[in-house]
Amino acid sequence: MNSQPRVRSLFISDLHMGTRACKAEGILDILREYPCERLYLLGDIIDIWAMNRGLHWTTAQNTVVQKVLRLARHGCEVTYIPGNHDEFLREHLDMDFGGILFKEDMELTMADGKRYWLLHGDIFDQITRHHRWVAVLGDWGYDVLVRINHLISIVRRRLGIAGYWSLAGYAKRKIKGALEFIFHFEDAVAHATRHKGLDGVICGHIHSAADKRIDGVHYLNCGDWVDSCTAIVEHFDGRLEIVHG
Repeated sequence: MNSQPRVRSLFISDLHMGTRACKAEGILDILREYPCERLYLLGDIIDIWAMNRGLHWTTAQNTVVQKVLRLARHGCEVTYIPGNHDEFLREHLDMDFGGILFKEDMELTMADGKRYWLLHGDIFDQITRHHRWVAVLGDWGYDVLVRINHLISIVRRRLGIAGYWSLAGYAKRKIKGALEFIFHFEDAVAHATRHKGLDGVICGHIHSAADKRIDGVHYLNCGDWVDSCTAIVEHFDGRLEIVHG
């Protein structure tokens, strides 16, 4: 590898590359700031749903792809667990492309001996699984919120207002149905993890970064690179931490 690893593992999900909302520059910053021995891509890295409506592929997004491939070539163990937005890659499970291994999900033992379940998480989203058209409509609505948020950010900068404010994040916090969906998702994932006899779980899908205990299970969610811009790192002592881009 080109640089000495700073962390044992790096977990990222929901990059949604191919869309205007993808914060590719932030992803590159995280990859540079946290060189790792093992990189886990936990789904929705490429957004085929959005790309079907119109492709937006930037130089920075292309650099992200090149960076990941370069990491794999130089000895970093790269595992890709597809999500619902890049589900076409599930046709290639247990195959290795350019040093990147594709898996449906996996169990991972951390440096401290604790065992975690890695997955995207869409299997616990009943809307995505059984009502695809509703999920696609919701995805379109989320994309509209992100576009509006981009305009709000421009206005805030011109007015000299510091900091980042997220319309999508505000909606998730304030709309009762969105909060209930997140709580139900987290509980379902934690329950399934406990049933497997594992210590914890790391997932994505709902764009809500988290590090909490749910009925004895260590639940972590990577967040996303559309809104929260977060990832999870495993330090060499097995400690897990959410980091911000």
